[in-house]
Amino acid sequence: MRKRILALALPMMGLALIALAVQKATAQQPAFSDRAIRMLYGFAPGGSGDMAARLLADVASRVLGQRVVVENRTGANGMIAAEAAARGSTDGHNVLFCTTGNMTIVTELPGLQLAVNPATELIAIGQLLRSTFGLVVGKESPYRSIQELVADARANPGKISYATPGVGSVQHLSTELLSQKLGIKMVHVPYRGSQAALQDLIAGRTNFSITNLGDVITHVRSGSLRLLALGDPLGKRFFPDAPMISEVAPGFETYAWFGLCGPTGMPDAVVKRWEQAIKAAVDDPTVSQKLLDNGMVPAFADAAALTKTMEENRRNYREVIRAANIRAE
Repeated sequence: MRKRILALALPMMGLALIALAVQKATAQQPAFSDRAIRMLYGFAPGGSGDMAARLLADVASRVLGQRVVVENRTGANGMIAAEAAARGSTDGHNVLFCTTGNMTIVTELPGLQLAVNPATELIAIGQLLRSTFGLVVGKESPYRSIQELVADARANPGKISYATPGVGSVQHLSTELLSQKLGIKMVHVPYRGSQAALQDLIAGRTNFSITNLGDVITHVRSGSLRLLALGDPLGKRFFPDAPMISEVAPGFETYAWFGLCGPTGMPDAVVKRWEQAIKAAVDDPTVSQKLLDNGMVPAFADAAALTKTMEENRRNYREVIRAANIRAE
């Protein structure tokens, strides 16, 4: 009889131990309070980055069990939002939807007066996506290939112009890198934002732009812009037959990334919770398809991997900036 009771009790004890382990693991996860979580984004609503931030916020709200609100704090090339994030709480309720520019380029660009230093006052939490780049021209452009554009630039130094969203942008430094690799001189035409740059490119007022596909993919598909080459192999997911810029400039590669950053001092356990939310967004079929539809590639990276990417970005952009003697305007 005693053996029978013991045999019946063992499975029940096992279930109890499993339940206790689950309860303990849940208790060890940091609890978010009932106040809304703020996800700061440094640029205006409506762009591809803003859309990605809102997709992540929706998934994170479910994973974290608390509403995540995207707050657009525009200005100073994303640094107003970065400052607000760096000065905010470290308990996970205050994060920055960050990108290549306001986490890596700003630390290397002379002439900037930074209220916070992203390299020391903000940390990586995780990457959501990679924004692949391409070289585009207007539909009336005489250039039918990147080889033709480069040949004209070589024959006529200082004649070919390129549009960017501003001095020190990824678009600017990517094109400067191409110029350095090819040993040619081209004219930089900076604008206040991507939309203004694209409008003049479409109108034929500038010759080309190396920019993220998220901002131009609809124009390429409609025919108002023509894609000559890709700056990143991931762009083949959208245009499998497009050539690579590296065909004329060996070793050339350019892209941007979007992810989450937070204030220095954020506990590891909180970072892990946010990593889970980012991974859940990347794995969500609806989110992934919306990103792909808008020219962005879902690509999860944890805090350690994103930290390494940022260190590499800073080193590479520093070399381009110094070689061209670029300063913030």
